[in-house]
Amino acid sequence: MMMARILPETPPQNLPGEVLRTFKALKGLPDNFIIWHHLAPWEPESPDFLIIDYQGRVLLVKVSRASADQTSKAAQMLLMGQEEAPLGKAEGEILLRFAKTAGMQPGEIFETLCVFPNIPDEKVQASRLERMNGDSQWVGREILKPDAGFRWEDLLPVKALKRIEIEKVRRHFSPEIIVPNEMTVRPKSEAERKMGLEDYLLDYDQEQAVKAELDLPPEGQRLSTDFRLNIINGVAGSGKTLILLYRLRLLAHQYPNKKFLILTHNRPLIHDMESRFVRLAGREMPNIEWETFSRWCSQHWPPDRKWLSPLSMQARQYRIKEVWEKHLADTSISIEMLRGEIDWLKDQEPVSQKDYLAISRRGRGFGLTDAMRKQVFATVTDYQKRLRAQNTLDWGDVPRIIWRYMQDHPEYFPKYDFIFVDEAQFFAPLWFAIIKELLNPGNAHLFVVADPTQGFLGRGASWRSLGLEARGRSQHLKRSYRTTRQIMEFATLLYRQRLPNERDDDILVPDMLTMPEGVLPQVISVAASQDENELIANEIERFVREGYPRQDLLVLHATGEGADGLVRAINSRLGNDAAMNPKNTYPGNYVRVTTLNAGGGLESPIVFIVGLRTLFEKEQSLRLSDEEREALIKSNTRKLYMAITRAGQRLVFTYAGAGGNVLDDLLGRLGRSA
Repeated sequence: MMMARILPETPPQNLPGEVLRTFKALKGLPDNFIIWHHLAPWEPESPDFLIIDYQGRVLLVKVSRASADQTSKAAQMLLMGQEEAPLGKAEGEILLRFAKTAGMQPGEIFETLCVFPNIPDEKVQASRLERMNGDSQWVGREILKPDAGFRWEDLLPVKALKRIEIEKVRRHFSPEIIVPNEMTVRPKSEAERKMGLEDYLLDYDQEQAVKAELDLPPEGQRLSTDFRLNIINGVAGSGKTLILLYRLRLLAHQYPNKKFLILTHNRPLIHDMESRFVRLAGREMPNIEWETFSRWCSQHWPPDRKWLSPLSMQARQYRIKEVWEKHLADTSISIEMLRGEIDWLKDQEPVSQKDYLAISRRGRGFGLTDAMRKQVFATVTDYQKRLRAQNTLDWGDVPRIIWRYMQDHPEYFPKYDFIFVDEAQFFAPLWFAIIKELLNPGNAHLFVVADPTQGFLGRGASWRSLGLEARGRSQHLKRSYRTTRQIMEFATLLYRQRLPNERDDDILVPDMLTMPEGVLPQVISVAASQDENELIANEIERFVREGYPRQDLLVLHATGEGADGLVRAINSRLGNDAAMNPKNTYPGNYVRVTTLNAGGGLESPIVFIVGLRTLFEKEQSLRLSDEEREALIKSNTRKLYMAITRAGQRLVFTYAGAGGNVLDDLLGRLGRSA
């Protein structure tokens, strides 16, 4: 027989024995029950369990820790003419207070129950004068024994609740899963508006992800593995970042003296996450560090190495060209292929030439013979020697220097009890190798969320290749709440058309059936690239005049220079600081303008995507080999998929020039299928 779904699936270790025994009994109910255990640590005086059956009947449960001795005392008080026996009084008041706070009358649309796990039912009932209207039901320890003749079903009310009424009860019972309206761009349903519900709830799968395995072993005990691992794979808009933040809030309250590290790959996202968490928790928490991975590395730079600002992109490209001309100019390996191989090698743990000859290059987009590998390795070695001779480095060297110092001086680096990684699909294997070293061995927790469709698998990596055993430790979320069906269909169609040979198991396909309807994305053509800034500034000004908040507008540009120019153009219309790059500041009342690369993890009701002609033209360059072109198309497609799925309700592209516009073609296909 299937067991009931209970959230969380495993009970916290600090539960009183009576509550733990009730938890285990409830878990044994059939699978037509769903049960919640109260977790909000900031609301200690609350019911312990919320039980809902398949019909929608609701039962609230409070567990008493009273002993059998208290029933004798209660009986004596009854004989003395006391109006009220003390047994069950505190529990009943908690249940009644909850019902009143929820704006509902117990006994009318849901029942309340007080369970006495230490006392036989006969004594429990004998300790009660009578049950008044609205009072809780009482039941003794037999209810916890399946063969004792007591049934939970008999304690449920006759009347079932509607779905929207059940959500109202859930909001009061589980405040830790309420999502304030300002923390999401998710559109609200008509039923929710009629009920006056201004916020949202995590769905059951999201809540399960938040509450899975919240405990660390007690002091002195160790996990059977080096650390506890949980992985959430989710489509864009499935609430991965919200899950991370809500899980963090529960654990930070549960373990106020433990050290937490929150990591992601770009500054706009880490600023956004920290800001949302402070709003959610009501305060900053000094035991939580918020960093991009690169900034964390710079903050913990080895003391025997002077920090050097990494090369600019232009200077790096020049130095790569130098070594290419010396070693590879007469081969089939282009400058871009060499640059990609350097990046890929620096993403791995440091390897020798022997290791490089044997290492799998799956997903690299072009093959290399052993002789070519030796030649490439010699070129990369020469590139590194030139950087050292010029007393400089590139960004790929930063984690490698950290890693090498960590091998000899592990005591230099802090240890963390909990590490959370958002947008993990952009993290390199070497980054994860460093992260694992930062976990307290045998007594720590690594929580990872990712959308592999946005870039992770494109580098030929897998969770196992990163040293993470995902089997049995991962959960998939396929329902997107952020965006509309039209926008998600457009993103998926673009992905499939540009990458037709992508394996099905490399893609998380969203569930389209449950998504809200919206309008088709819009493509606005302009004569030339320099006209895009003017057009976008006009559109932004129009939206603001129509009453849209500035923070609801997000612009993603293909280049950094283009993003800077757009900030200036918008500010010239709307005033200083009307538009800003979120890489440089925390969220506020301004139009966010940043690059496609920095847009991962952000979201907004209205999104503009600008400068795409630059991407598409590079893909058609005659200088590219077939393998390079394929790799570039894959990289650009993943960027576009990410950018498109940032939008909640409206998506606008600009495109410079006419003819050959793949966006118009896709929109035409979507329009014909609508």
